[in-house]
Amino acid sequence: MRARRLSAVGVGAVAALAVMSACGSGDNTAAGAGSQEAVTKGAGATTVSVVASTDVWGDVVKQIAGSLAGSTVQITSIITDPDADPHSYEANTQNQLALSKAKLVVENGGGYDDFVDTMLKTADNAGVTKLNAVDISGKTAPKGGDLNEHVWYDFPTVQKVAAQIEQALAKADPANAATYQGNESAFDQKLAAMESTEASIKSAHAGEGVAITEPVPLYMLQACGLDNKTPSEFSEAIEEGTDVSPAVLKQAEDLFNDKQVKLLAYNEQTSGPETEAVLKAAKANDIAVVPVTETLPAGKDYLSWMQSNLAAIQTALG
Repeated sequence: MRARRLSAVGVGAVAALAVMSACGSGDNTAAGAGSQEAVTKGAGATTVSVVASTDVWGDVVKQIAGSLAGSTVQITSIITDPDADPHSYEANTQNQLALSKAKLVVENGGGYDDFVDTMLKTADNAGVTKLNAVDISGKTAPKGGDLNEHVWYDFPTVQKVAAQIEQALAKADPANAATYQGNESAFDQKLAAMESTEASIKSAHAGEGVAITEPVPLYMLQACGLDNKTPSEFSEAIEEGTDVSPAVLKQAEDLFNDKQVKLLAYNEQTSGPETEAVLKAAKANDIAVVPVTETLPAGKDYLSWMQSNLAAIQTALG
């Protein structure tokens, strides 16, 4: 299991939650609380409260809810800052409160956001439906290696999760089941179109070398038929926040100095001397840099974000 992960809620959170609840606050948009779609419902109407660990999965829920997001479906995304490093996130009592009221929780899993499970254990919410994207994906760690938990870069996995979100929303709100089903079908078609783009890239560029700073976009790069030449010791050390040895750093830099790769996929949300060194080497050798993130960039939804990533890869390879 990787060392850097979304952090669990701190000691004393439950006591603080009781104080906060007693204040009667109905606003979940305070600093650190994540984003919440506003909800206005009449007496007796159905409200489906959904909590997602990151705005990536929150937006997938929003795609399935469609026009019902912000009215029938209330969505709280815990991590939303496009400039934040999700691995260092500290969960808080407002997150705990949202989870205690949720009918559906969508987490990434794979050790990425364990704080969700930690808080659910004390949320006293026996009726919640929990969807774990890694579990739904069926992906496992390769022999002798670590699981790449960044499954939102894998379109077949996202389709599977979307299908289960649709089923969960329809179960919680049967009156709008047809709407959820139609939205999920439309979303699935757009995912299929992006898979076709990946196939086109693979047809033209299969086997070409690429480099990464972390495994964040690796599922997409692999679907495009590209060969990750980054020393595993380098990308694993960057993800875990440990030092990279001089010998391994030189191997990574030589990928650019020797023109062994066509692009560098650079995680903009984590940086340090080693990642800056390979970024400098890429630029010095006119190797294209494709910036990637773990949460939604400002002004993007999931589909437009992934379309931009694919377009950047095509441009870099072209």
